[in-house]
Amino acid sequence: MLKIRLMGTVKDIDWFRKLMENHEKIRVMEVSRPYSNKGTDRYYRVYCEVEKKENTGGK
Repeated sequence: MLKIRLMGTVKDIDWFRKLMENHEKIRVMEVSRPYSNKGTDRYYRVYCEVEKKENTGGK
């Protein structure tokens, strides 16, 4: 399992979250709510837990 911190605008974080959720080799287990960064109202951070998907057949 990996714990990842994403930082950026809410729009960019949502875009990358969707990429991870649709990736064939990654299972997104948990995503936190957006937390605002100190000193700015534009950038946020989100914490994700992901793991490698196991092969369920094929090659």
